[in-house]
Order: sequence, then C-alpha cells, then structure tokens
Amino acid sequence: MPANIARHAEMRTLKSAVESQHGGSVTHVESVPVTETFQGQTVWEGVVEVFDIEGNAKSTRAYAWSSPIDGSSKRRIFAVLHLGGIRSPQDAVRAAIAAEHRENHQNGR
Repeated sequence: MPANIARHAEMRTLKSAVESQHGGSVTHVESVPVTETFQGQTVWEGVVEVFDIEGNAKSTRAYAWSSPIDGSSKRRIFAVLHLGGIRSPQDAVRAAIAAEHRENHQNGR
C-alpha cells in the first residue's frame, strides 16, 4: 500500500477511535512527532495525531496514535483526552506508557 494511502487509512482509524472512545465529533488539528525516552533509552517514537473534539463534556482536545503489538502484525490504538496532567502529545504518550507498565506489572508480565 502506498505511504499516503496507508497514512490516510491510519488517520481514519485514529479519528474513529477518538470518536468511539470519547464521543463527539473530531477534527484533525496537527501531527506531532514524539520521542519518549527513559534512562537514556528510546521507549517510544512515532507521530501523535492531535484532534479537536466537539460534544465531549470533559475535554475539547484528544491525542491519538498507534503502536505495534509485540509478536503480532496488528497495532494497538491509543486515544487520550487532553485532561488533568495531560497537556501535550508528549504527556499523552508518557501517561499511556505508564498505564501499560502498571497493567503489565499487575498481570505479572
């Protein structure tokens, strides 16, 4: 699949994820490259899509991206509201990584 077609399909998937998880209708605002490091190691690198939301009672902005799932050809979709301590795409990625780490730790992984 050509890169621009794949990118368009990914954008539709992320937009749908934000709408289904958080309600309202969303409009794409920008794409932000993010590199998150921990103890000098890159733990995530990619592009976070920023969306404005109309019709959500908690927030007017959301961040969305996907990451590969280890051992699979599928991708995990993340959709995080601009809320509380989440004030940027970087904050959203950091929060998702922390939540995933806690989840894995609790499940003994």
